[in-house]
Amino acid sequence: MKLIEAMKRVKLNKEKVADLHAKIGQNCAHLSHETPLYAQNPAGTIEGWARQCDDVVQENIRLLVAIARTNMATDVTIELGDKQVTKKIAEWVWRRREYAAMDQRTWAMMTDRNLREGTAQSSTGVPVEVKLVRYYDPALRDKMLRIYMEEPKRIDAAMEVVNAVTDLIEA
Repeated sequence: MKLIEAMKRVKLNKEKVADLHAKIGQNCAHLSHETPLYAQNPAGTIEGWARQCDDVVQENIRLLVAIARTNMATDVTIELGDKQVTKKIAEWVWRRREYAAMDQRTWAMMTDRNLREGTAQSSTGVPVEVKLVRYYDPALRDKMLRIYMEEPKRIDAAMEVVNAVTDLIEA
């Protein structure tokens, strides 16, 4: 089974459990003057649905552990800027979720703070030439911003391929 198939099955299984929960909730009791929807064996039907829920939950746990195992064992190389960067799938997932944006924000914080060069007056009233002093390289900042801005797209593209071709590592 491929990673993408396992992820889809997990999602479908969650929907299946939600449907079974709704059936259980609607049919687990009735008033004495009503006819149960499952008149043959309502208690057995409820018990069967509960058992199905448990089976589906156990399957999802098995699949999720296999997905995690695969994500921790599989290397993926992505080109970022002019470098080939290799990380485990799990690392790329975290980069995509949070940390690429955090790195982008780090570089985006390097600004001129709307400070302007020009002339100011000293406390004695003498005109003083004011220059902007930067503690960062604007060209490097722009380069790093471009890299971090496109990183999520590159990760998404690589993960689409990896999820479609990588076999699930099961115990």
